[in-house]
Amino acid sequence: MKNKAIAQFGSFGRPAGWLVLGTAGQLGREWCRQLEELGADFRGFTRHELDITSSVQLQKVMDELRPDIVVNCAAYTNVDQAELEAATAENINANAVRELAVLCADKKMRLIHYSTDYVFPGLLSHRTRFPDGYPESFPPDPVNEYGRSKWLGELGVQEAGGSHLIVRVSWLCGRQGNNFIRTMLRLADQMDHLRVVDDQFGCPTFTDSVVANSLVLIEEGVEGTFHLSSRGETSWFEFARTIFKLTGRPVTVDPIPTSEFQTRARRPAWSRLDIKRLSNVPGTRILPWRQNLEEFLKSLT
Repeated sequence: MKNKAIAQFGSFGRPAGWLVLGTAGQLGREWCRQLEELGADFRGFTRHELDITSSVQLQKVMDELRPDIVVNCAAYTNVDQAELEAATAENINANAVRELAVLCADKKMRLIHYSTDYVFPGLLSHRTRFPDGYPESFPPDPVNEYGRSKWLGELGVQEAGGSHLIVRVSWLCGRQGNNFIRTMLRLADQMDHLRVVDDQFGCPTFTDSVVANSLVLIEEGVEGTFHLSSRGETSWFEFARTIFKLTGRPVTVDPIPTSEFQTRARRPAWSRLDIKRLSNVPGTRILPWRQNLEEFLKSLT
């Protein structure tokens, strides 16, 4: 996979050029790390270096760099704050993405865009109906403003009509940035007793797997929407206990219902993603979540 994906989308025999947006986030950082390892010709921008809500800035950068592939990792991700800043979340996650998709379509650039399990309603009854998780074809019906803004962004990409991949991920965890694993490890240094909800179910996704499998999808030239996570299912409670067990942290974890852990934004109770479509693409590598977690924790040491 090392050079095929990089060279495939270049023109006139040159390697493909990449533009990565949102490089301060955990997924954007991983994209930069892997592209650098591959020796790819890429440029990355943080939100401070390039405001994706500015069509003028986007146009200028894309005209100057003329990338073959644009990877959008930029997003408004504060789920609770989005309830108070719905317009801001929509501007970043939907309006800016729509503008980006139109520019990519006009300039014949391929767009890779990331979305979320939060576009789905997350009803516990759907756990029985879809035991392997929500399929890509299930109609989105988000229960919070963050999910709504991300779904509108997906629609913008689709309606632009250009070459694109939309990859939905769940419970994202990366080596850097804020995520559940790093939060649990930080709390374990401060206390020996935690309470974690045990009635929200899904599956973690690890950024190294996201980027590696995205590269395979790009290499294979597939289009449309794909779900990407680890294999299996867990709850936040079980996830936390497993983190402490694997790291040898003497932390007691008590299960609590969501009703005892109030948040501003409503959370899906069931947000597992069906990954069969991704699994059928040759070259993809999807591990059970516990194995992924073990590899992740080793990478932190």
